[in-house]
Amino acid sequence: MMLVSTKGRYALRVIIDLAENGSEGYTPMKNVAERQGISLKYLERILPLLVSAGLVEGVHGKGGGYKLSRKPAKITVGEVLRAAEGDIAPVACLECNADICSRQDTCRTLPMWVKLDEMINNYLDSVTIKDLMESE
Repeated sequence: MMLVSTKGRYALRVIIDLAENGSEGYTPMKNVAERQGISLKYLERILPLLVSAGLVEGVHGKGGGYKLSRKPAKITVGEVLRAAEGDIAPVACLECNADICSRQDTCRTLPMWVKLDEMINNYLDSVTIKDLMESE
């Protein structure tokens, strides 16, 4: 079954933190690390994934840090998890770039997995970061 890793969970926490604390512009990575209880070293692996997915912008040097590239209402949980995890398919045969299964034409379970994959992605793409910020 699909299991969201620590990387995916932390990526969501980072995005929410930037959304809640980013009104002054760029937020230093060490501030996010302290508030979220995530090591700076681990954050240094997550943030480039969020930057390359176009969810976060970063500036180096004095006064630098990270901020969201869009408003929280325009960023979905699905986007964040796919950026961090690479893929959120429930079974290996549905992952991006998966080898074509030799049993694909006769697989009795494939339609169910395809539907589950659609349901998961549709749901995660329907929840925004703003929704999570308001769910207290």
